[in-house]
Amino acid sequence: MRAALALVLGLSLAACSAGETSVRDQAKGVVNTVVAKKLPGVNAAPVTDCVIDNASMGEVLTIAKGAKLGITDETVKTVMTVFQRPATTQCIANNGLKLFGGA
Repeated sequence: MRAALALVLGLSLAACSAGETSVRDQAKGVVNTVVAKKLPGVNAAPVTDCVIDNASMGEVLTIAKGAKLGITDETVKTVMTVFQRPATTQCIANNGLKLFGGA
């Protein structure tokens, strides 16, 4: 019985993990678009990673909605709120060379 319960819980966690990865991937596409518009000429990928890594799951879901429903003012506001957090700006600073195509 315990083995069956462990298996069910393990499969449930794997499904959640796969679902979370999918949502995060959708959100990354949206953040890339917002960053490209707000910071033209900057390599968006390192900024996007920092924003997604420092967003709550609720914020990631809000951002990911932009992939399906279009990017709204709420989407941009959420991205910029996460962007301005100290942990996010520190992450971006640590990735500084990558922003302009270096290292």
